[in-house]
Amino acid sequence: MGNHFACFSYKEVKKEHLKGYSNTNPSAAAGSSNRWNKVRSSSKEKREDSLTQEQALAAALLFHQHQQNGTLPFDRSASLRCPVPGSKKQSLPRSTSSRPRSVTDPLIQPNQLVYQDLKLDDLETKHFVLVHGGGFGAWCWYKTIALLEESGFKVDAVDLSGSGIHSSDTNSITSLSQYVKPLTSFLEKLGNGEKVILVGHDFGGACISHAMELFPLKVAKAVFIAAAMLTSGQSALDMVSQQTDSKDLMRSAQIFLYANGTDCPPTAIDLEKTLLRDLLFNQSPAKDVALASVSMRPIPFAPALEKLSLSDINYGSVRRFYIETPEDNALPLSLQQSMINSNPPEKVFRLKGSDHSPFFSKPQALHKLLVEISKIPSTKVP
Repeated sequence: MGNHFACFSYKEVKKEHLKGYSNTNPSAAAGSSNRWNKVRSSSKEKREDSLTQEQALAAALLFHQHQQNGTLPFDRSASLRCPVPGSKKQSLPRSTSSRPRSVTDPLIQPNQLVYQDLKLDDLETKHFVLVHGGGFGAWCWYKTIALLEESGFKVDAVDLSGSGIHSSDTNSITSLSQYVKPLTSFLEKLGNGEKVILVGHDFGGACISHAMELFPLKVAKAVFIAAAMLTSGQSALDMVSQQTDSKDLMRSAQIFLYANGTDCPPTAIDLEKTLLRDLLFNQSPAKDVALASVSMRPIPFAPALEKLSLSDINYGSVRRFYIETPEDNALPLSLQQSMINSNPPEKVFRLKGSDHSPFFSKPQALHKLLVEISKIPSTKVP
C-alpha cells in the first residue's frame, strides 16, 4: 500500500530541428536551449507559486468565514483533493461513505479538513490511546505516533498481553479480560476527569469495546479502524464466521497452535508468513511488511471465543466512529459494513486505497482522519 508523498512523471521529449540554429555549432545551440529552458522553468515556477498563494489565501478566507459563522463543516473523505494548476474543472469530492444516510446522520461538507489554527486546548481531549489488532503490537503505530505527536497530541500505544514486547506467553491467555489487562490498567490509572480517545484496529476493536464498558467516563471517543465492532453477546469468532467464502485468505493463512495437546481446544492462532503481504499488507511498503514479518506474534484463541457483554448505559454512552478500509483482504469491506449496519456508529469514514493496515499504507490520511475526529464537537444539547 503505497503512501506516496509526491508523484513525478517524466516524458521523453522528441528532438526537433530548430530554425535559425546551425548544426555546425551544437554546443551553442545546447547552451541557448538550456538558457531558454531555465527562463521557462523560472516563469512556470513563479506562476505556480502565485497560484498556490492565491489558493492558500482563498482557503484562509473560507476558514475565517466559517469561524465567524460559528460552524466548521468536515470532509467525510479521508483525502484532500487539491486543485491542479491549469485544470478546466474543479469538482468537489463526494461523500466516501456507501452507507445510506439518515436524517440523524448529517453530511460532512467537502474540502473542510483543515489544520489552520488547530487549538488543542479547545478539544475535549488531546490524548490518544492506540490499541493494536491480533498478532500486532504497539510497534505497528510508529508512523501514527510520530504524526500525532508532531501535531501536539499526547499519544500512548499499549502492548496487550502476549503481544509486542509483553512478556506473557500467548498460549497462556485464557480470557479477554486477561488479554486486555494492560489497557484496562492504563485507563484505571488515569486521573479523575481525564479522558482519552481510544483507537482500536482489527481485534483491538473488541478490546476497546471491553474497556468502554468498564470505563465509559474515561473515554471521550472510540475509533474503530477496520476493527471488530461487535454487539453485546457477540464474539470475534462469530463476526469472522459471517465470511461465507471458504477460500478466503484469512482461513488459508491461519495456523492453529495446541499448547495443551491436539485433543484440547487451540490455544493460539499464528499466520502463515508467506501470506502476510496478501492478507494484511497488500498496499503497504515493503519495509513495513518486513518489520511486521519479524515482529508479529500468535493471536490468543480464547479471547476471540469470548462473547462481549455491553450495556447501553456504559458502552452505549461513548461516541463511536468507524474507519473503513476498502482494499482489505483480512476484514472485507462487506463484513465491515455488516458490523456498521448492525451497530451504527456516529459517523463512518473511508480510507481510500487502504489495505487492512492503514497505519502502514495510508499513514498521512489516517492521521488527518484521527485529527478530524478529535475536533468533532459534541452534538449533545447542554
